[in-house]
Amino acid sequence: MNGARRNGSSPSPAGASVVIDSFPGTVGRYSDDHRIVVVDVIRATTLAVTATAEGRRCIVARTPDEAVATRDRLGGGILAGELGGDLPAGFDMNNSPAELAARTDTELPLIMVSTSGGPLMIEAGVGAGGADVACFRNFTAVTRSLIGTHRKVAIIGAGSRGEFREEDQMCCAWIGELLMGAGYVPETDETRQLIERWSGAPATACESSNSVAYLRRSGQLHDYDFIVNHVDDLDYACSVEGNEVVAESPVLRASTAAVG
Repeated sequence: MNGARRNGSSPSPAGASVVIDSFPGTVGRYSDDHRIVVVDVIRATTLAVTATAEGRRCIVARTPDEAVATRDRLGGGILAGELGGDLPAGFDMNNSPAELAARTDTELPLIMVSTSGGPLMIEAGVGAGGADVACFRNFTAVTRSLIGTHRKVAIIGAGSRGEFREEDQMCCAWIGELLMGAGYVPETDETRQLIERWSGAPATACESSNSVAYLRRSGQLHDYDFIVNHVDDLDYACSVEGNEVVAESPVLRASTAAVG
């Protein structure tokens, strides 16, 4: 499996368990007694992780109006995102990790909105201690930060249009498999089945997803290429605290070398 080479070495807590679920509305099931990991590979969590890799501030807004107000309060910033797949009026860019990585204005904060991933990050981030933010780029580092520190873990995919999309299933399953390797027990049959389904799958296995179909229709396949060619290339975890995504440790600019 991608990333298994860097699994954490800390022992898992007694009675450790992991569950995989989807959609922002499920956060409340786990917020009291689980460490939550949020996943929206195409594209919100990949955008957020890429922003922090460049040393940017990354703030998640609930609405375009809130994003504009945040930019004005900060005295500048990049407005990025989508609602229903459309670029909000007045925004600088879609929620494109490829486009963000090509920019050089890393001193500007990123202020983002997203149909599914944004609400998931905000909902999970309001709890005590926040939540972890994962994508293909940093799933091993996120897993390593969980082992030995959190007894119960809930990995939640953002979902889109009522679907738990393949790319999110894969990332959730990869994290779950690494946790199982460290002694965590799946809490549900569905969790075990997802882990078994995606074990050993290459990143390109998500090509059949409706998310990729949308990128193809809208001429944004450069983001699919970016995502599947940047797997496990960032060796740090991220968390969302309130509505801000922060790196585990300060990062000036991470390597963007592709991993096969």
